[in-house]
Amino acid sequence: MFLHPAPSAVVLAAVALLSAPAAAGPLASSKRGLVFTPNASHPQDNYIWTRKPSDLTWYYNYQGSPSPVFNNLSQAAFEFVPMIWGAPADVSDTTFLTTVTSLIKDKGINISSVLTFNEPDGLAEWGSSDIQPSVAAQVWVNQIIPLQALNVRVGLPACTGGYSGVPWLQQFLGNCSKLISSASETKNCTYDFITLHWYGNFEGLASHIGTYAAAFPNKTMWITEYNFDNQDLATSQSFYNTSAEYLDRLDYVERYSLFGAFRSDVSNVGPNGAMLSAGGQLTDIGAWYLGRQGTGVSPQSTSTGKSSGTLAYAPRVGTMLTGALFVTALLSF
Repeated sequence: MFLHPAPSAVVLAAVALLSAPAAAGPLASSKRGLVFTPNASHPQDNYIWTRKPSDLTWYYNYQGSPSPVFNNLSQAAFEFVPMIWGAPADVSDTTFLTTVTSLIKDKGINISSVLTFNEPDGLAEWGSSDIQPSVAAQVWVNQIIPLQALNVRVGLPACTGGYSGVPWLQQFLGNCSKLISSASETKNCTYDFITLHWYGNFEGLASHIGTYAAAFPNKTMWITEYNFDNQDLATSQSFYNTSAEYLDRLDYVERYSLFGAFRSDVSNVGPNGAMLSAGGQLTDIGAWYLGRQGTGVSPQSTSTGKSSGTLAYAPRVGTMLTGALFVTALLSF
């Protein structure tokens, strides 16, 4: 289990200034996106996230190709963001580059951004991509830099919420620089935004954001996985309201995506952190995240409403690794 960075005095002072979370969710926001974890058993759940009204403007699915369930939506309506989840077994394999390039050139899909390496500083046994910085650097040179030449924006790898993230990224950037530099010229590998994960309380989230803002200044951020896992309902709702309001306030937070787009009875962030009830109805958090009024539906409710089903998932091991384990199960499905 990774430890949470300690909140700084500055962050705690900022937190104290925040108003108490409202009973209703924060205002609508165009920053919100979907961490898509498809429900194969009951696919009707997959359509909940884009059914109007929905504020969600973008999504990713931990893969290089769009999810077929959203094929009826244009890139302008619901932007797909490809991700290279881990390093290929052969670093010379450029499948991700070929896939994304084909989306752009052959299918005419306007891919404007890509995500890179999901929790590379975590161990494979915990569900992380577990990549040595030097290997990640070689993959970056082979597959990411050519995408930058196509004017695609790229995010730094999304490390775990533990202390290992910043050192891993610094070593990765150093390794990458060596690969593209020569004896006569030093070059740096570039990136357009920072990508963060966080599983813990709000104070920890705010501190984590501050740590990365200091380590990698003058860059925007995407928080692509976050939640306060395994809490009671009041704490879960308070965390969502406070964090969403805070992320909306920060100009340098470009996008964020709550990890919870699944049912409470199979949730590996705890039942109260899920956006769907056991019966497949939107919970208050789920409705708020879409920009709607709260539903009053208990996460434990088995009433099916308009949708029902279950979602396969991997058991949670470690607070900071919740999303990574879930993704491993999906990629092997």
